[in-house]
Amino acid sequence: MLGTGRLLPTLLAVIGLAGVVLGWRAITRAQRNTAIVALAAGLLSSIVGALHAANAAGGLGTGNGLAGAVLAVALGVVSLLLGGLALIRSRRA
Repeated sequence: MLGTGRLLPTLLAVIGLAGVVLGWRAITRAQRNTAIVALAAGLLSSIVGALHAANAAGGLGTGNGLAGAVLAVALGVVSLLLGGLALIRSRRA
């Protein structure tokens, strides 16, 4: 069962993963709206994940969601990069 300390980072990691998928899809199909959604998902995932990681007490394996928060930040950054690349490519086309 997920506790309250792990639920938010897990949800943020899923949002970050969705942003990565949408960013990749926006790059391959040159879709501007999908790129903007990927940017928003990456921004949300990385900022809130970083805030949760900064406020987490203890280290990895203590059940406070630190691993999920780190994963959310990493996926959020990748989502931001892919969404930004797709947005640049859609403006050129």
